[in-house]
Amino acid sequence: MRIDLHTHSTASDGTDTPAELVRGAAAAGLDVVALTDHDTVAGHAEARAALPEGLTLVTGAELSCRLDGVSLHMLAYLFDPEEPELARERELVRDDRVPRARAMIGKLREHGIPVTWEQVARIAGDGAVGRPHIATALMELGVVDSVNDAFASWLASDGPAYVEKHELDPFDAIRLVKAAGGVTVFAHPLAVKRGACVPESAVAELAAAGLDGIEVDHMDHDAPTRARLRGMAADLGLLTTGSSDYHGSRKTCRLGEYTTDPEIYGEIVRRATGAFPVPGAGG
Repeated sequence: MRIDLHTHSTASDGTDTPAELVRGAAAAGLDVVALTDHDTVAGHAEARAALPEGLTLVTGAELSCRLDGVSLHMLAYLFDPEEPELARERELVRDDRVPRARAMIGKLREHGIPVTWEQVARIAGDGAVGRPHIATALMELGVVDSVNDAFASWLASDGPAYVEKHELDPFDAIRLVKAAGGVTVFAHPLAVKRGACVPESAVAELAAAGLDGIEVDHMDHDAPTRARLRGMAADLGLLTTGSSDYHGSRKTCRLGEYTTDPEIYGEIVRRATGAFPVPGAGG
């Protein structure tokens, strides 16, 4: 089985619609794909309706969190999307995206970069506006060569255009996802190119609070980092996953570029009670 547990569609900051994403996942030879848009489940219905036969959909979301001033992302799988407290927190994060994006655009313009809200809104379309859309605008203007370049410079957590947003406390995120019957995995925990990362001691505290796993095999982790994370997971009793973090044409990663071991996937499914994987019926 080939299993990719971290992808994004136009419901947040990817360039493929949910239907295009699941069709692309099947074409890439995947057996299981998780749709984990940022702080939203808006793409799940379309993905279900278009799900090709032979492909299983894992519903999820990537939750925006902050711990001691450091941003981090929490992948949440197979939770009940109607659970009211978790739904309310997702809405609070989404509502903050537009004023945050406008503030970042203002900072860029203060530095002489002629990016506009209209340009960013056009790029975002119906998706939840975020830094990747601003990064794409910077590419269009020739300010950076890639989205990754923008994230490593202007839009990094210590960059000149960065603006903080409403984010969940990760301990609350774990509690809320568990209460909604879901499973939590710390996304790309040592992706230092994106900015500051939480210390290993914090990962241990999150594990003690019920964190289920950490994403190890990821494009932003080199081989020594992956080895370090596997050792950390073994010490803390955490599951280890691998994922593409696919964003369509917005990033260079491919669907299925990194995958999760079938036994780990089986354990994630076993732990979940809020929702169940959706088998494709040839949509």
